[in-house]
Amino acid sequence: MRKYYRIYLLYWLITCCFTVNAQTILKYNVNASNGWIPYFISNSPDNPGIIGELVPLILSQANISIENHNFPPKRTNYALENGLLDFDIVSPSWFENQDLGDDFTQSIPILTIQENIITLDKNAHKWQDINQIKDKRIGTIRGYLYHNDTNFIRVDFASERELIKALHRERVGAAISGDLPALYWAKQLNIPITLAAIHSKGELVLRLRKQHAILLPQINAAIIQLQQNGTVNKMINKYTKKKYLINYNELTRV
Repeated sequence: MRKYYRIYLLYWLITCCFTVNAQTILKYNVNASNGWIPYFISNSPDNPGIIGELVPLILSQANISIENHNFPPKRTNYALENGLLDFDIVSPSWFENQDLGDDFTQSIPILTIQENIITLDKNAHKWQDINQIKDKRIGTIRGYLYHNDTNFIRVDFASERELIKALHRERVGAAISGDLPALYWAKQLNIPITLAAIHSKGELVLRLRKQHAILLPQINAAIIQLQQNGTVNKMINKYTKKKYLINYNELTRV
């Protein structure tokens, strides 16, 4: 009798687990800074960027549905903290002590990411040490997280594109940006810049509200599957090849 009871209990647990997954819908903000190319590309459903394509693939592979929302980037953190959204894509390196907060858990790494101090070529020698940003006015993106923003004076702009323009107009002497977005916009705007000191280096993960932590095994398994079958690398190559970036000029309306 105990044998049959154990089999029944195992069957019930498995069925319950799959039922929860099938019914689960996670709320996600599809909007991002309109300059965070090549990770997110706004108003381009066919080519939404590296993360813009990977997020639906990961959740689909994990058998989880997405409910898309369009909060402005500066409201994303408020929406997450108050349960209006269930997850986003972040790097723990953006947070002080890499602490995502008591209400969140995280997936395994999806891909690596790096932020640099960026500046005009002529000023590069001034920003080779990360400590040189202390108490200085530094260009940042409105709504973005920076692990040490108590050490410098934030000067917020709307996007990475606007950061490059602000450097050119000397509204700030330096800014913080992801390396790939900075190089992309510098090229498109024909404004030579230098990637100076590394501000942060880490991995992008899926930050998930803890009430959905039961879904992490499926999410992590999906990430591993997409990494092992080459999908993640294929997506990175798609959006970082020179030919693709040049052809994308018209869509980004530089």
